[in-house]
Amino acid sequence: MSLVETGFGRVDDNGNIFVVDAGVERLIGSQPELSPENALALYVKKYDDLAASVRLLEQRVKAKADAKSINKSAEKIILDLKEPMAIGDLASLRERVSAVQTSIASLLAESVEKHAEEVKAALIAREEIVLQAEKIAAQDPQKTNYKQASAKMLELFTTWQAMQKTSTKVSKKAADDLWHRFSKARNTFESNKRSYFSSQDALVKASKNAKSDLVAKAEALIAKGADAAVAYRELLEAWKTLPKTKTKADDSLWAKFKAAGDAIYAAKTAKVESDNIAFAANLKIKLELLEEAEKIDVSNLESAKTAMKSIQARWEKAGKVPRDSIRTIDDRLKAVEQKIKGIEQENWRKTDPATIDRTNSVRSQLESSIAKLEVELDQAKQSNDAGKIAKATEALETKKAWLTVVIANG
Repeated sequence: MSLVETGFGRVDDNGNIFVVDAGVERLIGSQPELSPENALALYVKKYDDLAASVRLLEQRVKAKADAKSINKSAEKIILDLKEPMAIGDLASLRERVSAVQTSIASLLAESVEKHAEEVKAALIAREEIVLQAEKIAAQDPQKTNYKQASAKMLELFTTWQAMQKTSTKVSKKAADDLWHRFSKARNTFESNKRSYFSSQDALVKASKNAKSDLVAKAEALIAKGADAAVAYRELLEAWKTLPKTKTKADDSLWAKFKAAGDAIYAAKTAKVESDNIAFAANLKIKLELLEEAEKIDVSNLESAKTAMKSIQARWEKAGKVPRDSIRTIDDRLKAVEQKIKGIEQENWRKTDPATIDRTNSVRSQLESSIAKLEVELDQAKQSNDAGKIAKATEALETKKAWLTVVIANG
């Protein structure tokens, strides 16, 4: 006979504890050293602990906590409720756990789908890093801004490392494939960078040597003064063909080269100023000769040619004039020379037998046409045909005008 019992279990007079589970009484323990009440309370407490676990499971399902963790907890509770050493409504607890199984399955499905999307997003993010790295690696090595590109590559690598630690895990094959591409792009970029700076070092060295040679030649020209201006300009053109290296040595060499040029051009300026003073008297003579030339009477060609030869001889004898006056006075003299030459050519043309023959032939044709048109005009007047009169008159005037031109040119 039991000393203490509930609707779900009892304790007999020997301290044995029984639970009623699915309509069957099952021995779950023995506590002879405890009072029946305390022994029963001990196993009711175990039931309460199980009930608390079920209640927590229900709350987590409702809150849609981590599906895998919930499912793991559910599996443990199901195992714990199989033949628990506890006294209480075990069937109710099993029913409650069973009731949330569908929700847990849905959460697991959602979790799988969400994980798949996260994996997809993680792969896309890594793919984007790879594409950016490959784009940088594919740039023309000679046109790449290596300072910016190196900073970007480091940023991409840092982001990649962060993703490996914090982002969703992806399949090893996909991760290895992307890493291989990323690593290849980084290696290509680093190789291009090393090659570029190696070639730049060689370029800088060659440029420095070439410019040092030009500086030495320029400084050697200083002793020649103004006469070295042309030679210095040639050296300057050679300098322009050399690459700019943006180094302190390059700046220093240019400063020396420019200083040599400044010295040469200063000597040239001084020489021009000296020449202008020395040639001022020559300019005065040539201006007087110009006035004489521009007054030559060209109506007598031979006399004009003789006068021009005399002026030209004295012009050469007068010597150099200030540089800024050369163009002006030369142009004025050439204008007179061209005027006389033009008259000479025109006279030759008029006396050329071939020209005369052509002129006479044209003149004869025009005179014949005029005579014919005069007859046609008389006939038109006699017939009082206004149209024919106007046509014959216009044609006659045109021919007479041409004849006037031919006679004048002949």
